Amino acid sequence: MSGNNYSRRKFLQQALLASAAAATPGLLLANGRSFGTKAGDKVNLACIGIGNRGAEIIQELYKTGLANIVALCDVDMEAPHTQNIIKQFPNVPRFKDFRQMFDKMGNQIEAVSIGVPDFAHFPITMMAISLGKHVYVEKPMARTFQEVELMMKAAAKHPKVVTQMGNQGHSEANYFQFKAWKEAGIIKDVTAITAHMNSARRWHGWNPKITSFPAAEPIPSTLDWDVWQMQTQGHSYNKDFVNGQWRCWFDFGMGALGDWGAHILDTAHEFLDLGLPYEVDPIRLDGHNNFFYPMSTTLSFKFPKRGNMPPVEVKWYDGVDNLPPIPEGYGVQGLDPSIPPPSTGAIQAKLNPGKIIYSKELTFKGGSHASTLSIIPEAKAKDMASKLPEVPKSPSNHFANFLKACKGEEKTRSPFSIAGPLSQVFCLGVLAQWTGEKIVFDRSKKIITSSKRANELLIGPPPRKGWEQYYKV
Repeated sequence: MSGNNYSRRKFLQQALLASAAAATPGLLLANGRSFGTKAGDKVNLACIGIGNRGAEIIQELYKTGLANIVALCDVDMEAPHTQNIIKQFPNVPRFKDFRQMFDKMGNQIEAVSIGVPDFAHFPITMMAISLGKHVYVEKPMARTFQEVELMMKAAAKHPKVVTQMGNQGHSEANYFQFKAWKEAGIIKDVTAITAHMNSARRWHGWNPKITSFPAAEPIPSTLDWDVWQMQTQGHSYNKDFVNGQWRCWFDFGMGALGDWGAHILDTAHEFLDLGLPYEVDPIRLDGHNNFFYPMSTTLSFKFPKRGNMPPVEVKWYDGVDNLPPIPEGYGVQGLDPSIPPPSTGAIQAKLNPGKIIYSKELTFKGGSHASTLSIIPEAKAKDMASKLPEVPKSPSNHFANFLKACKGEEKTRSPFSIAGPLSQVFCLGVLAQWTGEKIVFDRSKKIITSSKRANELLIGPPPRKGWEQYYKV
């Protein structure tokens, strides 16, 4: 990580001690007026990131019939992957730099969708909140623990601003079932959770023994590479940094854990009141290196007793060759039944992403996103069938929930107050992957006590020149 000790120390002090009332010159580019949206009105939405996943978010928000698309912003405007959205909204003003968009159109924007790489969520979100704009931002909230912390503080300082993190399963059947089963006492006394994501990752073909970043390549004519990098320390352009490839590099993304964790562990984290772990142990890091995430990872997260709930250990497994232990009676749902067991009789399984939840009396298995839980083994599920509560249907999907909240009709289900601590769990997990060290964390002081270096990485290197203002709340 770059930056000498003095500049890092100075930055830590600035980031941690910035007064809540600090003026933020350079941010207040437009009049962040209160729009007072009436029921029936559409929300004026600016979309930042309009290709790939960003495009899917725009389509989902627009499909609700509750959004009026007023601005499009993308650092790679005119690239092939942006064309579908441009064709759909040909007359909407376009920008490459979100700062210019807010400067020129701030008064016409009520809310923003942010579908850009993990590291770029932070400055855009901080500027939007400071201007009083509602924010829908993809998961995870940000790349470093401190950035998530500042985003939560900004949201708390601007209580009229609606926030929603894009773990869309948090508005579907899985959310309402987990909530109902917890309230009815079906899910209780949980002691262990296995979370698994064993699909192949794009970076699995790369050599973990690399000694430098990929060589510099010519920057595409459509791309503003300087703005793409945002607050990160400068990198030379390479095609393997952009369009989803950013996810594997420590400097830009959060690996498989950041990509899938919020789709697998969100309900357990919220309804079991897990908060932050006191320990994260990297049990397995195959292909650990200084540049990109390991080929396979097993992490142990330990959470303390909470009220009358016992301590919980969450184990995370990723990597195609790193399947978790499968309990007896798991069944074939989520397994590939075409894979025969080896001659030893042990179960060899190809698992879909999901989780296994162990409580003192029951074991549950579930998938990701909206997938509901089932009780295993099947005989136990039949015994419990008559005791299960009725699960209410979702009144709105995640996108409609956000837009209705902007209009004052609902409350978001994944606001920063709920999504922030969940994202910070993953920030601590990736620190164990970056350093290869066991992380011991003080939950009340929010510091790492096991390593000075790891504690500095909670915040990371100072931002690039010209991006410091976003670190003030």
